[in-house]
Amino acid sequence: MPWEVSGLDVRHHRAVTAEHRSWTLLTNHGRILLMLAREPDSRLRDLADEAGITERSVQAIISDLESSGYVTKLRVGRRNSYRVNRKRPFRHAAESGHQVGELLDLFADE
Repeated sequence: MPWEVSGLDVRHHRAVTAEHRSWTLLTNHGRILLMLAREPDSRLRDLADEAGITERSVQAIISDLESSGYVTKLRVGRRNSYRVNRKRPFRHAAESGHQVGELLDLFADE
């Protein structure tokens, strides 16, 4: 059979390999945004641990979110607190008719 290689069905192997790739439906930017909406006083270290990324990555993501108007950083004593702008539209044209608050509401019960 043309799809067999050493007794292995190549079509099945490709499907299984694609299934086990490491990817998620939410980007790290979306995940951090959701976390900040849930816990506005979160520390970078805690966000990094929960998201499974480095503190430096979280810092860069928050910087992106701030510069794009999705998040406002407020200094409270020695810590930061974050406010998410629920009215900002999604960045991609395919979703630009929707506001970030809709996504936050979707995950609000978690």
